Amino acid sequence: MRIVQIIDSLEAGGAERMAVNYANALGTIIEFSGLVATRKEGVLLDQINPSVSYLFLNKKKSLDLRALFKLHFFILKNKVTHVHAHSTSFFLAFLLKLIHPSIQLIWHDHYGDSEFLDKRPIAALKMTFPFFSGIIAVNQKLKIWAQEKINFKNTIYLPNFPSEEKKISAQTVLKGINGKRIVCLANLRVQKDHFLLLEVAKKLQQSHPDWTFHLIGKDFEDSYSQKIKDLIVAFALEKNVFLYGTKQDVENILEQAAIGILTSQSEGLPVALLEYGWLKKPVVVTDVGEISSLVINGKNGFFVAAQQESLFYEALVKLLENEVLQLEFGNALHKMIIDNYSKKAVIVQYLNWLKNSCK
Repeated sequence: MRIVQIIDSLEAGGAERMAVNYANALGTIIEFSGLVATRKEGVLLDQINPSVSYLFLNKKKSLDLRALFKLHFFILKNKVTHVHAHSTSFFLAFLLKLIHPSIQLIWHDHYGDSEFLDKRPIAALKMTFPFFSGIIAVNQKLKIWAQEKINFKNTIYLPNFPSEEKKISAQTVLKGINGKRIVCLANLRVQKDHFLLLEVAKKLQQSHPDWTFHLIGKDFEDSYSQKIKDLIVAFALEKNVFLYGTKQDVENILEQAAIGILTSQSEGLPVALLEYGWLKKPVVVTDVGEISSLVINGKNGFFVAAQQESLFYEALVKLLENEVLQLEFGNALHKMIIDNYSKKAVIVQYLNWLKNSCK
């Protein structure tokens, strides 16, 4: 097979990381693996392996004929058989199908608000999906939604998987005290619910003032991120909560952290959680999406219901006050990922599905 991944940007989001992970994983095991960024490049550009053929379209609008024909030439030149479109890049894949009917289209649904699917717009999806051969969902809710809401039967749930990053020079130095840092890898988006994090930080400042929170993720400089910054000041958390923006050296950052957290209202299977476990970080997370399939409460981490700040605070305190538990949780989460969410296992399932179901 000759497969190309399509993604809108190479910024450090979950869908973007998985597009790169799939391209890299396939680079040495199939005839051709390509990656196309449509609108914007970003920090993940440096993570693309040499075995992957890369193209940037610099697409400017929804119907950009220059970008479309540039993509078409790339597909023809490399004799691509399957186009794997991630998230909103499905529309460009649909346009490609109109001028290249023999191509097989796969859509990878990374929808972040999977807890609120009743509000999801579907008109464009319904129009284009008759042209697709299969859908990959990042959690079971999205799989059921595709099968029942848009009546698409050839849908498979494939978990996200971690991938070893190319070694990036250590650039980021976290503030705070070693052994007392809590990291949250999450772009500043509403569904990530940083407001819950700040409420927990306010409580922890009173009970454990030496502990600090370190927020790594893209700042979209919108009303949500401004409110986060305003609350940090209003809660007098300037010495307890730090914003770093997008960073490439995630492994270096996590090596400086004691605990990883996610306070999301909605998730699939977050790549951030896989990164925590890959580096043996103990976690406190919210019970959304597929998180409970990875985190066994009290065995390899703690999870609590979304938007429950008191429960989240109590679980975090229980973990940070017990260094033995931190070590046990980190090791157990790492083993869970190795055993059940490995790159090899997911890619084997993916390729079998393409061969047998996506014709």
